[in-house]
Amino acid sequence: MKAIVFAIGTLLASASVSATQCPDLLKFAKRKLNSQEVVNLCETYQGKAVLFVNTASYCGFTPQFKGLEALYDKYKDKDFVVLGFPSHDFNQEDNDEGKTAELCKLTYGVKFPMFEPIAVRGDDVDPLYRMLAKKSGTTPKWNFYKYLMDKDGNIVDSYSSMTKPDDEDLIADIEKAIAAPMHSGVQ
Repeated sequence: MKAIVFAIGTLLASASVSATQCPDLLKFAKRKLNSQEVVNLCETYQGKAVLFVNTASYCGFTPQFKGLEALYDKYKDKDFVVLGFPSHDFNQEDNDEGKTAELCKLTYGVKFPMFEPIAVRGDDVDPLYRMLAKKSGTTPKWNFYKYLMDKDGNIVDSYSSMTKPDDEDLIADIEKAIAAPMHSGVQ
């Protein structure tokens, strides 16, 4: 009996350590695009460098989906992920999640995780994007604004919509973020 109690105590202690080490930017649960499935960002992406991107289906920057997918495909096995968040804040996203999902998959071959549409600025800004703005000191100016988080949960930099996914500086920052070892002092 003591062994069972000890095992349960050890399990609970390790779970609480994991939860406390999770970066603030991942302490959210988000629903997948056009789905009822909810993803715990901490459980799924902790220990990875993350590129957060607010997306839109009907924007001049929408072709960046192709480059974002190429980044994801190139680095996904190296502790890196792109997370897409459709937003209608700039009046260029479809109100039908099904159409957004279809455009992402069929037109651009997107396989990186896409989540429910959210507000990325303004009074009703999603808490994740509120935290991204606070930690980076900047809010999205337009669709396809990017934030790079290292494996410890620190913002490396933010990138304007004009920064294409194949931008040399962005790629260098991603490679640096995935090459750096994790530290125990997670934010």
